[in-house]
Amino acid sequence: MMLLKIAFRNILRNGRRSLMTASAIAVGAVALILFGEYNDFTFLGLQTQAVIGVGHLSVFQKGYFDFGSGNPAAYSISNYRSVIQLIKDDPVLKPMLNVVTPTVSLFGIAGNFSIDASKTFFGTGFVPSDRDKMRHWDEYGINRGYHIPPLGLRDSDINHGIIGMGMARILGLCRPLKIADCPPMPKQSETIISNAPAPSVNLTELATRDRQPSEATPIESLPRLDLLGATAGGAPNVVTFYVNQAQNQGIRELDDSFIGMNLPLAQDLLYGRGEHKAVSIVVQLHRTEDMERARARLNALFAEHKLPLEVHDFTELNSQYIPIRNFLSTMFVFLSVIMGTIVVFTIVNTMSMSVMERTNEIGTARAMGVRRGGIRRQFLIEGWMLGLIGATAGVIVASFLSVWFNHAHIMYTPPGQARSVPIMLLTGDYWLLTKVWVSLVLIATIGSLVPANRAARMKVVDALRHV
Repeated sequence: MMLLKIAFRNILRNGRRSLMTASAIAVGAVALILFGEYNDFTFLGLQTQAVIGVGHLSVFQKGYFDFGSGNPAAYSISNYRSVIQLIKDDPVLKPMLNVVTPTVSLFGIAGNFSIDASKTFFGTGFVPSDRDKMRHWDEYGINRGYHIPPLGLRDSDINHGIIGMGMARILGLCRPLKIADCPPMPKQSETIISNAPAPSVNLTELATRDRQPSEATPIESLPRLDLLGATAGGAPNVVTFYVNQAQNQGIRELDDSFIGMNLPLAQDLLYGRGEHKAVSIVVQLHRTEDMERARARLNALFAEHKLPLEVHDFTELNSQYIPIRNFLSTMFVFLSVIMGTIVVFTIVNTMSMSVMERTNEIGTARAMGVRRGGIRRQFLIEGWMLGLIGATAGVIVASFLSVWFNHAHIMYTPPGQARSVPIMLLTGDYWLLTKVWVSLVLIATIGSLVPANRAARMKVVDALRHV
């Protein structure tokens, strides 16, 4: 206890220098905590966006993940309805499940032949009601307070869907869809296109001829596209597609080629009049922490029923998640090294100055019988106390700044998203606060070890006659 009192008085002896040292440590704590809380929020935001898009787990036919993206029809799940029912009825999986839904992925050419424009597309077929339910998954409260617009599709709207904003621009649908900040097609391009030779195959006629008799009559006011694809047998197939709205997909390449459609329409285009299958079965859980347990159970279930299916999680399907997470983690480590180096040099400089100023005092203490270990311990306690004061102040200031940031509504567009959102920090991460606080106190204590050893090794006679 006496050593603590002496150390505190020695810190106050040169208050300005001690204040600057503690401030440097506090600034390091603030920087690490704020960046760490931003990282935590970004990780959860990326995870939320991935789970909303592709679920926690996706079930594929064996071989699809390696070879099926170029030929989805050859690696489709034929008995997908019975597989979905098997998953829903399993007593182990049932409490974990939020949504289990089939999807179809396909490629083709989309044409707006009222202006003779066409574009290759990447299409996704889904059940609109299931997709709307998936879009409201928010385990961590990331989207709390923000309105998530519905897709605007009904399960009964067989030949309706949505497209990317870039696809709408390329196919000249900015004006029909009333899209703001979307440039219309230049007149020069329209002239060039109108002078081009007519296509040898009239896709509009093919679409009309191939349409099922039971297909509902669409709303005539909606823009119309003709989608050309190849069936599982390799034959060309065309369907009519009505665009309800355009939505920004966040990534330009995807935005310029995305078409989202009702599952039956995607099955009509990919499989024609043959058996309608599913390319994948998406499984969204209530909690992410159940993902590994659910994956193990799915694999066991498929092995038990001898189904040639494989399971992949969202980190394997979302190509951005792991690289962004690794990048931000590396940046946090880099910042931690910089802050730790600054703290070490600040403490070494402060404690070295203190040793020089107190040389006579050290000699007197040694002459009175204080051992080298006692001198070393005294300076280590002073460095520890400076680290304690600075780290504690940093944690308090960072906590207030976190609350301010979360109410300041500073906007930015995060990776992989199409809309601007406020910069948010994950407050209440006590594990992060503890790690930063303990690390800085330890670094300050270790940094004071060099000057403490120098003070302990002083010769008594030289210290007493020091001027």
